[in-house]
Amino acid sequence: MLALLEVPLLVAVPLCMFGLVAAGIAQAALIMLAVVALVLVLFFAGFEASRPGLRQIMPTLVLAALAAAGRILFAPVPDFKPTSAIAIIAGAVLGPRAGFLVGALAALSSNFFFGQGMWTPWQMYAWGLVGYVGGVLAARGAFRRRDGGVRMAPLLIYGALSAFMYGGIINAYDIIGFIRPLTWEGALLRIVSAVPFDIVHAIATAVFLAALFKPWTRRLERVVRRYELGEKR
Repeated sequence: MLALLEVPLLVAVPLCMFGLVAAGIAQAALIMLAVVALVLVLFFAGFEASRPGLRQIMPTLVLAALAAAGRILFAPVPDFKPTSAIAIIAGAVLGPRAGFLVGALAALSSNFFFGQGMWTPWQMYAWGLVGYVGGVLAARGAFRRRDGGVRMAPLLIYGALSAFMYGGIINAYDIIGFIRPLTWEGALLRIVSAVPFDIVHAIATAVFLAALFKPWTRRLERVVRRYELGEKR
């Protein structure tokens, strides 16, 4: 039952965000933190309710660990990280739900190195959404040709755009939580100041997808076929 609520839950976050801001709610930041945390809890509960076996969980956990390690490894270069690319790869091969889990778990685990805080649920949601949407697009054939080859142009375009989707979510968290008084000018200034970092993130995601997507998906698809690891709904 919870699996059927995945898309409504993910869409509820931006809808609540815009609604609270439009209504001028003073505690919008606190309410949105609770909404994002609830969405994450329900999403993980839906995954648990599907009763996945260990062999189904392992590829997701391994990719999440690699995404977290990559974020830490590239820490000296702001926003140049493989995390989004690995979440997209997970979604493309293992399914949208796995893509979300890889992105969310990578954010949570790597923040034990970078520091946990109010931003952690937002990063979990943002990176999870990147992996989930990537999985949905892959399931609809956006990244594959009829002969089974990879359509690199759509893949890299989504990878670049996903960085701006991630950045938009984190910008929204910053705007709602820290700009006082909340004005259009202040919000626009925050968004503009983040553009260079979003561009670096977009370039990094495209670069890592170009380097990793073909070899990683080839190996992961072998594992999926051998152990019959299709997503359970």
